[in-house]
Amino acid sequence: MEPPHQIRSPVRGMVTAQLTPNQNYAILSVVDRFVAIGDAAKLLGVSITTLRRWEVEGKLIPDRTAHGHRRYDLHKIQPELLHQTPVSRKTVAYARVSSHDQKADLERQKQVLEIYCSQQGWTFEIVSDLGSGMNYQKKGLKRLLDAIIDGKIGRLVLTHKDRLLRFGAELVFAICEIKNVEVVIINQGEDTTFEEDLAKDVLEIITVFSARLYGSRSHKNQKLIDGVKKVVESV
Repeated sequence: MEPPHQIRSPVRGMVTAQLTPNQNYAILSVVDRFVAIGDAAKLLGVSITTLRRWEVEGKLIPDRTAHGHRRYDLHKIQPELLHQTPVSRKTVAYARVSSHDQKADLERQKQVLEIYCSQQGWTFEIVSDLGSGMNYQKKGLKRLLDAIIDGKIGRLVLTHKDRLLRFGAELVFAICEIKNVEVVIINQGEDTTFEEDLAKDVLEIITVFSARLYGSRSHKNQKLIDGVKKVVESV
């Protein structure tokens, strides 16, 4: 009778087996049950990065070898549990104007967005704001950003880039890229209301800084604001 060979499983914590050469089939049945991360990724049809993320989330936790390498138990891999139907992300079209006297332009933006999205065959909703492009606290904008961060939006549609924000739109676009949100800007040219909106944004900036410098009720502050308003109205 041949002496038994000591076989240690590659997976930490598994019992060491004492097998003879005639029992090699048993070795295969145990060792082949555990696969490396690359093989597990192929079996599940996902990337290695996804498996690592699932481990962090506690969704699929591998065993570890004595040297710390991941080993996935084929008996525990259940593709039907891991491949859940992805939540359908919506298309959101965003419109904005700076003031109440531009409501007609707001409606025009909505019409352009509605026609464009309908022509593409997209199911969509329109979020609109009435406020300065320098105001980051607008209700519609905050609701839009929350939905993007929560992964509920798959596509963002704008008539012009500056309809989102006067300054800082690139930051929002960077968040969209991270969250895999497609950004569609219908008109890459300059908005017809650009000069008017910019003038009002400048007035808002001067109003804030003037109030801090002279006080919101001071004569100097009001005189400066009135002067700027005249310039704005003449633009």
